[in-house]
Amino acid sequence: MTEPSERAALVLFSGGQDSTVCLASALTRYDRVETIGFDYGQRHRVELDQRGKVIAALRARFPDWAARLGEDHRLSLPTLAQISETSLTRETAIEMTASGLPSTFVPGRNLLFFTYAAALAYRRGIATLVGGMCETDYSGYPDCRNDTLQTLAHALTLGLDRPVAIDTPLMYIDKAGTWALAETLGGAALVDIIIEETHSCYLGDRATRHPWGYGCGSCPACELRANGFTRWRSERGAA
Repeated sequence: MTEPSERAALVLFSGGQDSTVCLASALTRYDRVETIGFDYGQRHRVELDQRGKVIAALRARFPDWAARLGEDHRLSLPTLAQISETSLTRETAIEMTASGLPSTFVPGRNLLFFTYAAALAYRRGIATLVGGMCETDYSGYPDCRNDTLQTLAHALTLGLDRPVAIDTPLMYIDKAGTWALAETLGGAALVDIIIEETHSCYLGDRATRHPWGYGCGSCPACELRANGFTRWRSERGAA
């Protein structure tokens, strides 16, 4: 067992816009940053391919960050798709359900992700887990809320008998603010990486290029990303 370091972080990195901004944020705040991604049978599996491309682009364009960027880990959780009847794990329409949540909600997903990440971080000597969850511009997922994640951090701390912190830099930032934070952290170079390399579209569309990046343009993830980009550009132009 390696003693945990407060100067190291493990970022839950999907290859999407939010997790890329969180990775950039971690690289400005921690001495050693590792990444973890999950293959859970998601419909938009193209995000797994984009993860490596985003990391390579960050290494190439930000030498200072490259020196801090450590190992990337990828875990397979196939049973999550087997027990989930959702639009992210099945070829079904994206719609609102009787529960008031969109059909893209995968029950327990973030709880599992952080639990597996904590187990890996325990072995790697890392005390802080970083995630791109947000309860400002989001689809209402209960496992993205701050209360949920901080309660989970407390449970993980008790269960592992060592401190586990869950850091969510985007928790109270809307999507326009996420674009603005990306520019603040890495300038035009980081914004360009987000547009060209990251993937957020739930349908896995990499054929259609928009000003804000690739995607179908109509799923909830694309709408949030596009609307945030438009607001950011408008606010930036007015400043």
